[in-house]
Amino acid sequence: MKILNEFEKHVLLEKGTEPPFSGEYNDFFEHGIYVCKMCETPLFTSDSKFSGHCGWPSFDSSIGNNVKEVLDQDGMRTEIICANCGAHLGHVFRGEGFTMKNTRHCVNSISLIFIPKDKLNHSLRTDYNL
Repeated sequence: MKILNEFEKHVLLEKGTEPPFSGEYNDFFEHGIYVCKMCETPLFTSDSKFSGHCGWPSFDSSIGNNVKEVLDQDGMRTEIICANCGAHLGHVFRGEGFTMKNTRHCVNSISLIFIPKDKLNHSLRTDYNL
């Protein structure tokens, strides 16, 4: 498991949130994949990323079953976590009409590591159509 700084621990382990419009991937649209900061499980592709204008990176789909949805403790929202290690990623919202999939995974940048397309091996580029 990665060594996390205090703020990373707050978000990934204690279900905190980074301030809106502060994360490095909010307005970032390079080609590649986004993996979990704690365990490096692939979570989202750049093809699923869109501008949600909400202050956090937005994705309309995740990779396979690598993102798990759980009801928030308040029962009002649906939290998304890494299915492999349980790290808090953010929340998922449906019915907003931003994309044809009508889904917005609203993710903390600090929960992710971006791997550019040119750093992925051939099989990963093929697996994720990059």
